[in-house]
Amino acid sequence: MEQINILSQSSAILLILVLSGIFVILGIFYSKKYQGLNNYLVANRSIETFSLTSSFVSSALGAWILFGPASAATWGGIGAVIGYTLGAAFPLFILIYLGQKFRKFYPKGKTLIEVIRLRFGKKLFKLILFLSIFYMTIFLIAEVTAVSILVKYISGTDLWITALVIIISSLIYTLYGGLRASIFTDNIQFVVFGLLLLVGFSYLISFNSNEFNFEFINLNKPHLLSSGYMPNFTAGLTFFIAVAATNLFHQGNWQRVYAAKNNKVLKNSLIISFIIIIPIVFIMGFSGLIAISQNNNVFPDLAFFSLLLKEQTFTLSIIILVLAISLTASSIDTLINAISSLIIVDVNKVVKFKGNYLNASKQIIIFLSLIAFFVASKGLSILYLFLLADLFCCSAVLTVFYSFYDKSINEKNAYLSIIIGLTVGLLLFPSPDFSRSILIGILLPMDFFPLFITNSLLFISFISATFFPLLAWKIK
Repeated sequence: MEQINILSQSSAILLILVLSGIFVILGIFYSKKYQGLNNYLVANRSIETFSLTSSFVSSALGAWILFGPASAATWGGIGAVIGYTLGAAFPLFILIYLGQKFRKFYPKGKTLIEVIRLRFGKKLFKLILFLSIFYMTIFLIAEVTAVSILVKYISGTDLWITALVIIISSLIYTLYGGLRASIFTDNIQFVVFGLLLLVGFSYLISFNSNEFNFEFINLNKPHLLSSGYMPNFTAGLTFFIAVAATNLFHQGNWQRVYAAKNNKVLKNSLIISFIIIIPIVFIMGFSGLIAISQNNNVFPDLAFFSLLLKEQTFTLSIIILVLAISLTASSIDTLINAISSLIIVDVNKVVKFKGNYLNASKQIIIFLSLIAFFVASKGLSILYLFLLADLFCCSAVLTVFYSFYDKSINEKNAYLSIIIGLTVGLLLFPSPDFSRSILIGILLPMDFFPLFITNSLLFISFISATFFPLLAWKIK
């Protein structure tokens, strides 16, 4: 992997230890006075607007924003930027309506899965429970991998060192203080990365003042802005559907829906969060368009950093590391507590634990964290697995959420529709090299299908997984 080694390894490790240590101390100190299962799961349903807003934003914006949008833009064009942006923000808009509805009809709810069990029954509940834990585990691995790769890029620090510190520190304060600790540290992390993003964006634009515009892209890579460039549509729709669907199944969001003091606080927090997230993700994606317009050989995952760190200054490297650690910690503590809450509230309906459910959940979380540490320390690419997790969520998203408006969709309809969507999606889902799928290229020759389909397998698989379930809604 490419390295620029602006910082020494010792400086990078010290910075990670200090910042992570601060989050641990703050999280434990604050949550000491808020003990008990109700605080651990839903913060006693008492969170006010600022805290809820900063927590929604902090949970949504992990280290992935430093890599994903810019990387997608280098080949998916302006469509990928728009799709990524709307996909990240749109679930918050939907939660304004769904969240208030759930709080009204299921006022004692703590998780989305619990509500699904009350609405349908145990059969579908088990499927969605697996889907949610699988997705959030992949998300956890992705976040730890992303920040470890960034630290190695800047300082040459071994991946396992960063992964170990980040995971252990997040586990300590989150397993101790639960949602209370997660939301409080989110507030701090929101202020830190919010200020650093403003500083970073100002440097980004000043370093590329003559090039950070649509005219420069149109001059060097006009196809990335062209309506005739098909990925502008296919990538845009794919990322919108994938990111939006998975975020609607993110238990961390649903915990915060139920943690809001009242519906007014929830609505205001979601609207403000929606407004904050859109420009941040868009600028990140736009930087990828500029980077590829400057240099055809830019490494997509590092497109944003190729612009910001072109001067390779020590100060900017510190800013980037603090930004990345804050973003990562804010999303990891959310994921840890979200998975823990599912185990406490929902897994015990499937598997009976001996003794305390809270202690059992902590043991399972530590086991999943060990998996995340192992994968992140190897620097393996988890993009393919992430896309697979997205596909699972897409196959369920319309059925699950529309069923709360259409009572004619019963458990049989819902289960069958999700299986149909998942089966069709998997048959079309591309192989790791994106050249073929089970149906196209293995079961049937590539020549049987139009060029558009063979060249757009990822897009076709996500569209099929999302909309094929509609066929089973009215089956008796």
